[in-house]
Parts: sequence; C-alpha cells; structure tokens
Amino acid sequence: MPMPGFEEYEPAGDCVCRGCAQRRRALARARAIPLRDGGHPAVRGARRALVLATAAGVVLGGGSATAVAVATPVPGPGPAALDDPSSPQGARTPLHGPKGGPVGKPGAPAKPGAVRRIDRATIINRAKLWLDAEVPYSMSEYWTDGYRQDCSGYVSMVWNLGSNEWTGSLDKFATKITKDELLPGDMLLFHNPADPNNGSHVVIFGGWVDSTHTHYVAYEQTRPNTRKLATPYGYWSNATKYVPYRFNGVPAGILPEAPDAQPPAGSKPGDATVFPGADKFGPGATNDHVAQLGRMLIERGAYRFYPKGVADRTWSDHDKLATAAFQRAQGWTGADADGIPGAHTWKLLVEKQGKNIPPTVAAAPGPGGVRAYPGAAVFRAGPSHEAIRALGRQLVKKGFGKYYTSGPGLRWSEADRRNVEAFQRAQGWTGASANGYPGPETWRRLFA
Repeated sequence: MPMPGFEEYEPAGDCVCRGCAQRRRALARARAIPLRDGGHPAVRGARRALVLATAAGVVLGGGSATAVAVATPVPGPGPAALDDPSSPQGARTPLHGPKGGPVGKPGAPAKPGAVRRIDRATIINRAKLWLDAEVPYSMSEYWTDGYRQDCSGYVSMVWNLGSNEWTGSLDKFATKITKDELLPGDMLLFHNPADPNNGSHVVIFGGWVDSTHTHYVAYEQTRPNTRKLATPYGYWSNATKYVPYRFNGVPAGILPEAPDAQPPAGSKPGDATVFPGADKFGPGATNDHVAQLGRMLIERGAYRFYPKGVADRTWSDHDKLATAAFQRAQGWTGADADGIPGAHTWKLLVEKQGKNIPPTVAAAPGPGGVRAYPGAAVFRAGPSHEAIRALGRQLVKKGFGKYYTSGPGLRWSEADRRNVEAFQRAQGWTGASANGYPGPETWRRLFA
C-alpha cells in the first residue's frame, strides 16, 4: 500500500474569499509563534500526525517506494461580501518609513491625551488623499506618509495622530457619541476583542446620503484600495456592531479658515449674518444655511455651477465647486480654497465684499460672446441660441465635431448631443454624466 504524502496548501496572497482569508490568518498566527519547545500546539499535533501516518505507511507498505498524493484544498464559500471586510491589521506602532522602519528614533505610539487639534474639513480632505492616490490595502506596508495601509492606519492618518493605532486603541483618542450626533470626520468602529482580525474594522463617517439617515458616505481602507462608498448604517448588515465616536482633537468651536476670520461686528446669535459653523456644510449636510450659501454664491457669479439656476438645502458638488471658485477669486490657494466655507468666506458673501467669481471664458468675449454657462434649458430642442453655436465651435476646436455634417448652428441638434457625449466620455464619465447634454462642468472643461 503506497504511503500517502502531504503538501501544505499556501493560500493566494490576493484572493479575497473567506477561506483564503481565514487560512492566511491562521498561517500568520502560527508563524508568529516562536519554534522553541516545538512551536504552536497545533503545529506539534500536525507533526505527530504526520509521523504516525508515515510510520503506518511504512509498516503497511513493507517499506516500498511511496507515491505522493497531494491533497486538494477545499474551496472557500466564495468571494467575501462587502459587509464582511475580514481585515487583518497591524499593531500599535510609530510612523514608519518606506522600508518599514520607524521614522526617527524608535519610540512608543502616541498617547491618547496628546491629540492634535484638527477641523472637520481638514479631516475629510486628509481622507481624500489616499482615495485620490488609490492606496492599496496592506497590514504590513506603509504609505509615503508613514501610516500603515490598513483600516486603522488609515483612520490614524486621517485624524493626524502621528502614530499607527489599531481598532483596539482608536477609541482611546475619541469620545463615544450617538447616531444622531454623527458629523463628517467622526468614525464608526467595530473591534472584536476575541479575534481582532476577524471582522474588526473602522471607517470615517463622511455625512448622511439623505434625510432618512439609513445610508452614509464611508471613507475606508479596504481591499483592494481606499474607497468612498454610500454604505448602509452601521456597516452593511452590521447595524449594531459599529459604534460612533468623535475624535477628541475636533474643537468645540470652529477654527478660522484664514487670519482675522471673525464674525461680522455687531452680529447677534441667530442672525443670518453670523457664520453657522463649518459642520453645517460638506457631504451629508442638509439645512437652510446650505441654501443661503448657494443663493449668495449665485449672486456673486456662480450661476454656471448650478444646473437648475437655483440652490437647495442639500449640500452637493455644485456648492463645493462654487465656493472654491469664490475663494480662488479672492486669491486664496490650498486649504483656504478647498470649497468648504469658513467664517471669512461667509463674511465676504454676507457683506457683499471681496471679488466676484470671474466668468468661465476670459474677459474678452469668447465664441459667440458667451462668458458663462447659460443654463441646461438652452441645450434642448427649441428656439435658437448663440450659446449652442459657441458650444459647437468649441467642440470642433477640441476635436469632438465628427457628427456635424454642417454647422455648428444656432439650434440644438442630435449632432450637438452626440458630440457632447463623445467629449464627456473622453473625460471618463459614464451613465447620466455622459448623456450628451452639457452641464456646468462640461461647459467649464470645454472652455478652459
């Protein structure tokens, strides 16, 4: 009888199925235990079983040559679902360099009491850094900023902790809050103390998707890389495991966005001229202050950023683009022109001070004399409009006029729509964003 042989199954490093994830965790724990005294009990047991099997084979087979029988690994249950990140993570460590070594002198991780003050707009902007860079997930690699590329390292970076924490320590830097108190920049944390690498996960709350508060925008570090996704509360099917926390470094008041950013003199609480606070703006915000901001921006030249020509109470990219345009018009750059209004921005808008938003096209009249986005209603079948011909000429100039057999003309046509659609798809847009009807962003890019 041939003696059976065995080959250890090494799970693929990039497979996301639960079976491979569990095997990787088991192997990692086994390898982490020193081999003195025979190593892990399970390893010693496996060795004893192999020795006994080998001995039995030799006896039964009379010492004849053995044939190797390779065990076929049992397949896992399928791809991991979105609601089960199963994210292994590293332990608490200082910041690390590109090669994995501590930055500067090796030292202990940051102490919870030594948090740095940071406002909510900065938190969200930091969350977007890894999102834009598409940082790959890893529990052992470190990004160029020194933070570990797993879920807890990501939150450590977003909160600017100065060290790499893990799901078992992040709550020491924060205060537990309720669901109703959640604001952009807070975190939703699930720590499984029995098996930290099984289910433990943490995400940054980016704001409510709508007024029902059933879905929110989650910024998170997960496989294959950093993502921003509308997520059911608290995390997909885990409605109760994820606990909301607020970072202790977020000040109770609002940090000014620029020097001398103070409320207007003589203002009273509840007065519309008083800056309501940065937490009233940003993803998920729905209130009267957002609508007031939009109206003031439209008066200062931001009409082209609002497709319907009016502002509403729910924060959107239109508000952010319009605010950023107004801030840049004042000569501000960087964090001072991030599209989130601060006290200084609000003061200039309320008191009608500062510079207006310049038109999209330069001071000299552009094609057809068009200076700013004329509104979505223009680009429909109906009366002629000079902006339609201006649009067509710009499409031809940019190399997107192949559907014109004559013209472009003053009336909206299917050729206009197809050329605009080709231009939109060239921007990488799909679906409703590439329907062939120009909005403010299409117009801005065409005339940029």
